[in-house]
Amino acid sequence: MILFKKGDELGRYLKQKKKEGNTIGFVPTMGALHQGHISLIDASLQVSGITVCSIFVNPTQFNDMRDFQKYPSTIEKDIYFLEKKRTDILFLPPVEEIYQNGTRELEQYELGYLETILEGKYRPGHFQGVCQVMKRLIDIAEPDHLFMGQKDYQQCMVVKKLIDLMGQSTIFHVCPTTREADGLAMSSRNMRLNEEERKHSTGIYHSLSYIKRNIHPGNLDDVIACAKNILLENNFKIDYVEIADAGTLQLTHENSTRYPLVALIAAFQNEVRLIDNMLLTDEQN
Repeated sequence: MILFKKGDELGRYLKQKKKEGNTIGFVPTMGALHQGHISLIDASLQVSGITVCSIFVNPTQFNDMRDFQKYPSTIEKDIYFLEKKRTDILFLPPVEEIYQNGTRELEQYELGYLETILEGKYRPGHFQGVCQVMKRLIDIAEPDHLFMGQKDYQQCMVVKKLIDLMGQSTIFHVCPTTREADGLAMSSRNMRLNEEERKHSTGIYHSLSYIKRNIHPGNLDDVIACAKNILLENNFKIDYVEIADAGTLQLTHENSTRYPLVALIAAFQNEVRLIDNMLLTDEQN
């Protein structure tokens, strides 16, 4: 595995590899890698000639700087994981490499409705930060394929919109959520949970599973209310429990069967904020 810290050096290398006929697969991460990230590497290795993984904890997407400061870092373990999977390239830039003119007065993106709901509502500025870093990473790597996980459902929709705004031909792959044996979605934040919090954290999966099992035609307020109770019984503080059109994220409390739906949850175990979602169809989650 080759390690790059400079964007221009990585860009030149990848351009040469493309001239040699290779396709480029890109897996952006913030490190603290787990099996969910590794599944994205696996997906890239299957279709790409060169697989690039980036590790960069992006300060502009944290609306709470305490959360940024507490974000876990396990770089030696991460490098071991990537080498073991035979990842071709690790891009490990410092903040000043990505934001060469600083992080003040950065560009803004027209994200429309996506920025007003769910994560956009509860984490103002978050998706602007996502777009700011992803624009820079995509410009550097110019990937043919981009791989992200379904756990960050709304973020995937935002990045897809960004790719369209950029006019890129990158093929965007949304890969299934990887879960622990008890259903908890794998996340770097999970390592911040203590033993008691970890035990209760499965409530978010049970809540989503309840919605999926009990969805019915018509109004779904009763199902959402029961799902919230499951979270409260597991010591969660709820930001949202919502059902939305899986294609547009238009929120709805009605099931008309006209379009596929997705259930989405964000809730806190004490100071640790967890998000998850589940497609309310027979597709894998």
